[in-house]
Amino acid sequence: MPFPIADSWFEKIRIDDNVTLIYEPHVVPFLRCNIWHVRGRDRDLMIDTGTGLDSLATFARDILGQRVSAVATHVHMDHVGCHHEFDECLVHPFEAEGLRSPGKELTLVDNRFDPSDMATLYLPTIHDPALSGPMVSALPHEGFDLTSYELKSARNVSCIEEGDVLDLGHRAFEVLHLPGHSPGGLALWEAKTGTLFSGDAIYDGDLIDNLHHSDREHYIQTLRRLRKLTVKVVHAGHAPSFGRERLHELIDRQMVIWEEQGSSPV
Repeated sequence: MPFPIADSWFEKIRIDDNVTLIYEPHVVPFLRCNIWHVRGRDRDLMIDTGTGLDSLATFARDILGQRVSAVATHVHMDHVGCHHEFDECLVHPFEAEGLRSPGKELTLVDNRFDPSDMATLYLPTIHDPALSGPMVSALPHEGFDLTSYELKSARNVSCIEEGDVLDLGHRAFEVLHLPGHSPGGLALWEAKTGTLFSGDAIYDGDLIDNLHHSDREHYIQTLRRLRKLTVKVVHAGHAPSFGRERLHELIDRQMVIWEEQGSSPV
């Protein structure tokens, strides 16, 4: 059965005067990344960029400032598809190669990936029957060839690490290195407002710690670290945003799961 054509590939929700959530409603939930635009006085941040099935820069042109830094919280394919559209890309050194030369080890896709069958994603340690069927429920525009989908190399990739500060002029975010889900997982933390952009280190859903490059012991340390932050709001890589109480609930639940599986959170 042919796919319908989407009226709009992206949707956006204004969170406040400076933060906008952008998402791809026709991408299946497993791969539907939260794309966060943060407006700054001197530069904007685009935190993750979705699948790359349509142009994020074109969709968001009415809200983008003159200088935009595209941050990759990690380089899984659902988070970096449109980084190539931006002139300044920021990523942890452990995953920089995934932006410069996308390949299966970090991005989960290679030349064998078939967008009409998610079972072809490079997930060697995950065998989930739910990961089947197409990655979309519609196409971006008439004549779009889903089989032509590929991740494109990003330009002007620079590395950011633990303790670096991204200064937007009127606000600044500290870079946190939060490995576990992936080796170079990053979050952006603004202590003054208690705002955390967490990527996939934590979100309101089942956390994935069994990818070929995941590390459970690192993940345990990451969640213990997050629990100590004076968080007011978490804007995550997937699912709705949440507050400190829910953050603690999610972390405590995950720790119990790991303990039952034989991993000690101590």
